[in-house]
Amino acid sequence: MTKLRNFLPLCAGLLLIPRPAHAMHISEGILPPGWAIFWFVMAAPFVAWGVRQITQRKQADPSYIPLIGIFGAAVFVFSCFPIPVPVAGSTAHPAGTGMAAIFLGPFASVVVAFISLLLQALFLAHGGLTTLGGNTFSMGVMGSFSGYGAFRLGRLLRLNLFWSAFLAGVTADLVTYFGTSLEMSLALHGTQPFLSVLAQIFLAFMPTQIPLSILEGAVTGGMIVYVQKHRPDILRKLKVLGEVAK
Repeated sequence: MTKLRNFLPLCAGLLLIPRPAHAMHISEGILPPGWAIFWFVMAAPFVAWGVRQITQRKQADPSYIPLIGIFGAAVFVFSCFPIPVPVAGSTAHPAGTGMAAIFLGPFASVVVAFISLLLQALFLAHGGLTTLGGNTFSMGVMGSFSGYGAFRLGRLLRLNLFWSAFLAGVTADLVTYFGTSLEMSLALHGTQPFLSVLAQIFLAFMPTQIPLSILEGAVTGGMIVYVQKHRPDILRKLKVLGEVAK
């Protein structure tokens, strides 16, 4: 009986979620072909340059590849926790690219995001293959570079390591969703004013995304402090401590 009582609210909640959902990330078929191709073209140079950087660092230090795998797994897991956003007809989730960009650099983080999104599209029905370029650009490019930039800004402002990383996690998360909102509004605003549609989509994410971004910031800050205390050699290897003072 207890299990039944717990199960009924879940069923009710599922019934209340609208059917025309965009699913996690931007799902298959949401972007028209022209926009889908456009975002592939926009994301491709970042992925290509990231692969080049990873290849160069692998040749200089073979132990770099396992670290790519560790943070790639973190991004994959982070972005696999969907929370329904009924108003937007979509779901919210952490990004993880702020943390990856701090440790690996923004270009390598783009590659990590691309691979994670590809695997999710192929095996988990999260996102889609036609929207892979758009999702890579919003989560990979915009998330990674904004998170990395926020981390560097925090250090320039003399914030400690935790708060610099916290700022990176929050920024990467929110900018990722701004990018997603931008892509969807550009493609779907129709006869409605573009800025109005952009604001509506972005604001629809905020009730869930603001607490998620704070959580992601705390996890990102906690992770880098933990690594600094227990494995500072990893930060030196990845040149995190080489760029900023403790």
